Amino acid sequence: MRSETVLTALLNQGLLPLFYLDSLQDSGEIIKALYRAGVRVLEYTNRGPAAKENFQQLLALKNTEMPELQLGIGTVKSIADAEYFIQAGADFIVSPIVNPEVGKLVAEAGLLWIPGCMTPTEIDLAQQHGALLIKIFPANILGPEYISSIRDLFPGQHFIPTGGVDLSAANISAWFKAGVSAVGMGSKLISKEIIQNKRYTELEANTLAVLKTIKENRN
Repeated sequence: MRSETVLTALLNQGLLPLFYLDSLQDSGEIIKALYRAGVRVLEYTNRGPAAKENFQQLLALKNTEMPELQLGIGTVKSIADAEYFIQAGADFIVSPIVNPEVGKLVAEAGLLWIPGCMTPTEIDLAQQHGALLIKIFPANILGPEYISSIRDLFPGQHFIPTGGVDLSAANISAWFKAGVSAVGMGSKLISKEIIQNKRYTELEANTLAVLKTIKENRN
């Protein structure tokens, strides 16, 4: 199934970059820089007025220039949005919440669903609805200690923190030592300075460094 293919690729990569920009051109340049660095699984977020149109164009770019890329869509909360992006061709769906109906729809499409959870009750609900990978969000509030505290309650469950991971080896190491399977990175990796100054070479170099750090620090 496509869900297993994407999950395997994401777990091997250990990193899920995520971002949204109004500019289609800049979005494309960022994705190409990440791809050059070795990223093969990436999340574009549904966080702006141009998200739907941009995503369709980015899928077309992926198909022509980056055939190995698995391009997913994030911040999907409603059935209507899930239906739209599934039909558009998303490779996986990420949510900031647990909406079982969205999970059911994604599963029926054979895609990976990554719901966002904050509490053990939410994690249990996500598991009941087939979540193979769970986003811990907001990770900056919860911290690596939270994963250490709850991971034994959910043996075998894959977790990916988002919102509290930076580029430092110490931070990345702390998350993997706590027991996560991958980390999500947004503005810490794809910063405002990189976007505003179009420093795509710097983004590529930083991504290469992060991937190297993850490889060195994961369990």
